[in-house]
Amino acid sequence: MVMVTRDTMELREDAIRAQYAAALGLLSGFDHAPRLAKASAPAAEAERSPGIGARPRFRSTVPGMAARSTARPGGVRLYERIEGFGDGLISPLQASALSALRRSVAIALALGEAVSAQSGLAELKKANLEGRLPEAKRAEFTDLLAGEALAVLYTFANSAAFLLAPHLGATTVEIGEVEEVLTDNAPLALQGALWELDQDIATFASDEPRLVATLAAFAEALMQKVALRAQTAGGTAAFTGSSWKVEADGLAISGFKPARAAKGGALAMQFKKPQEVVGNHIAKYQSMRLAKMLMAYDFERRLNPFAELGGFIFTFMGDGKPGTGKTTLIQMMAGLLNDYCKVAGYPFRYQNFSIDQIDSYQGKSGQNAKAFVDNVLDPAVIGFGTIDDIDQVAGKRGDRQSSAGQQEVTAVFMGAFAGANTVVRGNCTFGMFSNFPENVDDALRQRAGARFLVDGPQSREDYIDILSLLLGKNHQIPLGAHDLFAAQEIKRAVAASFEGHSRPHEAGLVKVWDKVAVDIGPLDTIAKLGAYLKAIQQADERFTGRAVKNITDAVKVRAMDFELPDEWMENPDLFLFKGYDEKLAMIRGLMTPITVEMVVQEINRYADSEFRYADKSDEVAIEGMVREFGRQEEAKRRYLEGKANG
Repeated sequence: MVMVTRDTMELREDAIRAQYAAALGLLSGFDHAPRLAKASAPAAEAERSPGIGARPRFRSTVPGMAARSTARPGGVRLYERIEGFGDGLISPLQASALSALRRSVAIALALGEAVSAQSGLAELKKANLEGRLPEAKRAEFTDLLAGEALAVLYTFANSAAFLLAPHLGATTVEIGEVEEVLTDNAPLALQGALWELDQDIATFASDEPRLVATLAAFAEALMQKVALRAQTAGGTAAFTGSSWKVEADGLAISGFKPARAAKGGALAMQFKKPQEVVGNHIAKYQSMRLAKMLMAYDFERRLNPFAELGGFIFTFMGDGKPGTGKTTLIQMMAGLLNDYCKVAGYPFRYQNFSIDQIDSYQGKSGQNAKAFVDNVLDPAVIGFGTIDDIDQVAGKRGDRQSSAGQQEVTAVFMGAFAGANTVVRGNCTFGMFSNFPENVDDALRQRAGARFLVDGPQSREDYIDILSLLLGKNHQIPLGAHDLFAAQEIKRAVAASFEGHSRPHEAGLVKVWDKVAVDIGPLDTIAKLGAYLKAIQQADERFTGRAVKNITDAVKVRAMDFELPDEWMENPDLFLFKGYDEKLAMIRGLMTPITVEMVVQEINRYADSEFRYADKSDEVAIEGMVREFGRQEEAKRRYLEGKANG
């Protein structure tokens, strides 16, 4: 693909501020009679004096005039409309919304002047005003006016979406298609758009969060409609052939392409490169693939092709002993996503939910958990949410040692990860990490669709690699007979790791496997695989239908056992900026068929983890009881001994 290079010009701040008065005038009030759309909100009737009736609307009797629109101009007072959400005093969110709208209109008007000067429209406007526009130039004049109107409309919507992004929450509003898109000239186009925005606010915005969501939804819908119109419109070459930068906002205006704004501040985190993660081959491999999967999300369709095809990891659990690399894995995945999003210009949000968000105030912990989930789920961002030490954060139901706050958090996470209202768009993923997964509530743990065993360095080569990595370069110690990091070659290591699950590892599951092998032989049909699943369920009643769903999801992920090429992340035009249907077709072309070996390995991987949790949980409980009985016996002995001596 040939990349079109543009010379980026600065849209000067003084030119934008010169338009503030005109922008405020539009927000304060104007009259507009709709030409393409119909009013959806009731018109505000002016109060009449007693005894004065309302006149019926005039209907023309002149032939041909009856078919013309008789809609009366309606007063558009966006400032008053937004201010009306308060209780007499304007709130910070209302002020931010009005400020964003005023600046967006000002940027659009300033850009309209720049485009007009560049295309020659400014001269034609002057000639038309003085009555000296040649008839031969009239068609060109009309085309350039329409092009300027489209450029101003798109820039207004683009700027509004960009400036409102930091104020958006998880609330979303569907407003439908924007209809009042007028292209006679730029001022009329803005009036038509602001009239329809006023109608949408009155119809959809019932509170402040929905107000901002409505403004953002309108901006997105207007961009989509204008970009569609621009495909067949003339007079847009000056706008599409150049690009502008608004330095104060960090806003890039580049034709009919949206500028994406990150929400929140820059991510402060110590990132790790994949080569800095030693061992943990399957976990590292799946994290790297998941990061690329997330980048396939389509912001316009608000859906990820991987989510539609069934190979997307929405929730996963990473478990392992202390010091095996769970934090490093989080830093690696967050770093990959951060870098990919920077290249693509996508907003990225990382959040961690930790023990300090458990509150003694009733209900507050649940609210904190809900806010965390909503922030990561936000369909306008690429999200990565982690819950480190989830065994401490979320309590087991029925466990008297769990606080009320921990129980609230468990309930929120269970509803969010696999509840009745859960919608997986494919823009985010949640990772739960624990050193003691056996202490996590069974139902919550089973909501983790994938299992990442974080076992750290294992082989002699792993330990040499990690020692060399952590020592750094400030030494002269020879490496010796060792091929540095060769054991971390991901494809070879992962293939060996997956093959290792062709047989189960945990003692309890090995017994089930051996019995099934004797009874029905090799697992080479769906019926035999189903019989194996039933045998596992008989050995562990916690192995339910949800476990089977998690296994099949993991198998579908294996069917997509391909690496999205690094070039696709480095050059967004190759994949990231393509349309949803084209992305879907490209991914479908890389898929591989599901095999029996894949299914057997994923059953064993998942069941091994459940048996490991159950066995460890039971063993810990038994050891605790044994220690308690020993203490009781020793206390009784000392008590009787002291009594006899006394």
